[in-house]
Amino acid sequence: MIIVIDATSRSFEDQTMNARTLNRIEFVCREARFGFLLAFGLLALTALFTRAATVETGDRSNPNAVATETTSLKPPDNGKIPVAFLISEGAVVIDFCGPWEVFRDVMLPGRRDHPFHLYTVSDKTAPIHAGGGMKITPDYTFANAPAPKVIVIPAQSEPSKAMLEWIRQVTKNSDVTMSVCTGAFVLAKTGLLSGKNATTFHGAFNAFATEFPDIQLKRGARFVENGNLATAGGLSSGIDLALRVVERYYGREIAEKTAYNLEYQGQGWKDADSNSVYAIAPVSTAEHPLCAVCGMDVDPKRAPKSVFKGATYYFCSDDDKKTFDSAPQQFISAAAGKAQ
Repeated sequence: MIIVIDATSRSFEDQTMNARTLNRIEFVCREARFGFLLAFGLLALTALFTRAATVETGDRSNPNAVATETTSLKPPDNGKIPVAFLISEGAVVIDFCGPWEVFRDVMLPGRRDHPFHLYTVSDKTAPIHAGGGMKITPDYTFANAPAPKVIVIPAQSEPSKAMLEWIRQVTKNSDVTMSVCTGAFVLAKTGLLSGKNATTFHGAFNAFATEFPDIQLKRGARFVENGNLATAGGLSSGIDLALRVVERYYGREIAEKTAYNLEYQGQGWKDADSNSVYAIAPVSTAEHPLCAVCGMDVDPKRAPKSVFKGATYYFCSDDDKKTFDSAPQQFISAAAGKAQ
């Protein structure tokens, strides 16, 4: 806002003019005009600074925190909100079952049915084996799945091209496309997260930062929201992000009631930065080595290992060793940068 105060009534000529030759009426009018403009300018400046102060009093400790009213989602006037759970081999159970139970347990006053319609989608409707061997038969394929308003992407196996293309297309009309844990890798491979902030499972920070340098990894976040995209940390973080989605649709009271009915006492869905314990990465030492790819603890007596430039690096699995061996300098440089 630019405020211009007309002070021409105080010109040099007026100050030196003989008072007896000055028209008194004109003098009074000019004085009144000057006073009015000055008062108006001060009032406008006061309003401007008051508004700025109001904005600055937000939660500065939580850059992810956004007032609920500014990020609210509009549920349909009729019918249910379709929620698609994208699964394939190795899908981590808590990543999709946690949010599933959250959406399933939402109840609204005066309404007897549940407001969310839940279903699974995969490349085929043939049974897949989730983590631990749980066998699940997907409800739909990408060719016939109902158009979702919410998409949940858990940690799972390498996504097919059909899966990535389906995510790109349905996200154009989704209210929220959310990943949980290393499901962020699947979402990142669509290109939709490029240039944005995201988070993932703390044990995958190094690999994610290395594979997707165009995405700003936010360590220590319970979840990160970017318009209709959202990424949660590992495992149980998906429950919090699902509760946050419920809050965006139906308000905090309904979300709190849902958490109460679930006997879920976690408060992470109210604070996007509540994973701060994972913000500082542990340091690998000779006594307690960490996987050079994922950063998790390893047993040096049994873990796969590689020697690069005279140093020995250990890994959680043969897959991590292969990943490291394909570009060791990338992981070493990423670790060095993180330690600075």
